[in-house]
Amino acid sequence: MQTFLELGVRKTMVQALKELKIINPTPVQEKVIPTLLQENTDFVGLAQTGTGKTAAYGLPLLQKINPSYPEVQVLVLSPTRELVQQIKKQLFKFTKYETEKIFVEAVFGGEKIDIQIKNLQRTTHVIVATPGRLIDLINRDAVDLQKVKTIVLDEADEMLSMGFKEELNSILRYTNKQSKKWLFSATMPEAVQRIIKNYMNPNCPKVEINKERLVNANITHQYIKTTLKEKLDTLVALLERKGEERGIIFCKTKAGVQSLVEKLNEEGFSVGALEGNMQQRDREKVMRAFKNERLQILISTDVSARGIDVQDLAYIIHYQLPENDEYYTHRSGRTARAGKKGYSIALILPNELERINALQKTLNISFKAL
Repeated sequence: MQTFLELGVRKTMVQALKELKIINPTPVQEKVIPTLLQENTDFVGLAQTGTGKTAAYGLPLLQKINPSYPEVQVLVLSPTRELVQQIKKQLFKFTKYETEKIFVEAVFGGEKIDIQIKNLQRTTHVIVATPGRLIDLINRDAVDLQKVKTIVLDEADEMLSMGFKEELNSILRYTNKQSKKWLFSATMPEAVQRIIKNYMNPNCPKVEINKERLVNANITHQYIKTTLKEKLDTLVALLERKGEERGIIFCKTKAGVQSLVEKLNEEGFSVGALEGNMQQRDREKVMRAFKNERLQILISTDVSARGIDVQDLAYIIHYQLPENDEYYTHRSGRTARAGKKGYSIALILPNELERINALQKTLNISFKAL
């Protein structure tokens, strides 16, 4: 295994990584960092969330910045406010020992745009943004992206499945044609392939981690057969077995989330809801309580769970199976992050066994009956 220094990361950043207890590069970092440091190129990385890809692209992009040039040189696009804040925090920590300061700004919806415009008037080298808010800022002439040298599309599949297709196309058309595009995605649906085809060099380097495995290998997949009538009791018994462990339960609809929160609260569990109608303020309150372990279980719809990154989640429960295979990948990927192990458990009705078999084939995973 190579060290970060051997991969080409400079000493000051290696010092910052050590302080963050990041000592050995992950497989993604080993494959990605040298390419992005040595070549001035577009790049496609196919990798799961939780594999260390923020550092894989973050360290090279920070090393390529000229701090004495006060323009925006890098744009990082990410699907959710939580992810944007997290990326900004990580990039900031990586630069702790740099001799010349690198300035990173985060912009996202749900916060006063005037404050963000004011912040962008200061020297800014890197903007980390959600696509919707960035478009608002472009329309107000509050950002100039013509000097951007690198655009990172992080979690491209999530951005597209959240409905940001138009925004991404507008941003990519608006920015400098010469800028390099680095795209990272856990899956490669047609919409992602189209972005690569339309905006990127067809011969650019591509790195795939665990090509055969769309789903993290550290996840154990299980299912429990139940009936509609017994489903809630089955869930309660399962949660009691899990004891103090923390996890997320997925439902298909907002109404399903609300109903389950009420029922599990009555059963004495420490649960919180995440669903699409929530105000940003309430969503953040729930996420804070969950991260600080004041809440043990989160109940969420697929869209609301985008970009949740919480350490040490022991399990994911599919109270209802998702609409499509991609959602199964995203849901399961909330557990077993950063090399840890985790469980993805589906509560299925008798007629859903076929769906389990289909998921096994498509995603190259195997389920065990509980």
